[in-house]
Amino acid sequence: MTSTSEQNSPLTPAQVLGLHGEHLVSQWLMQKKCQIVHQRWHSRFGEIDLIARGHSGEGALRKEILAFVEVKTRSEGNWDADGLLSITRAKQKKMRTTARYFLVRHPRLSEMPCRFDVALVSCHRTRPLQGLSLQVPGQPPDRPKYLMLQSYIRDAFC
Repeated sequence: MTSTSEQNSPLTPAQVLGLHGEHLVSQWLMQKKCQIVHQRWHSRFGEIDLIARGHSGEGALRKEILAFVEVKTRSEGNWDADGLLSITRAKQKKMRTTARYFLVRHPRLSEMPCRFDVALVSCHRTRPLQGLSLQVPGQPPDRPKYLMLQSYIRDAFC
């Protein structure tokens, strides 16, 4: 859990951009017929950006799944492959531990197959011509920013 002073401190521009990236991904997941179970689920072990309930597979193999989604939002010229390189083994372990704790706290969901997904969101100065995008609110009219879902990686790690 975060302390009271951390909860009341103003968000940095990077954190605000990250929240908008999470919103974009949640909108995309809902378009894909997923239900957002939780956003920014916190525990003492860590945080999971999005937890979504949806379906995987086709025909007779179709089954309901629970996806724990890590959203990485990056500006142009980033150094870590749009956030992909920041999903280290330590980060994966922390997400697995946090997901296990989530399932203990929500036993009705604990029987569902689970997976870990990664959503990479990129920030641009001009509106992307293709794909799902979102104009970041609160930007100066002469310097707008647009977010675009760059890549969504299902089963990014075990």
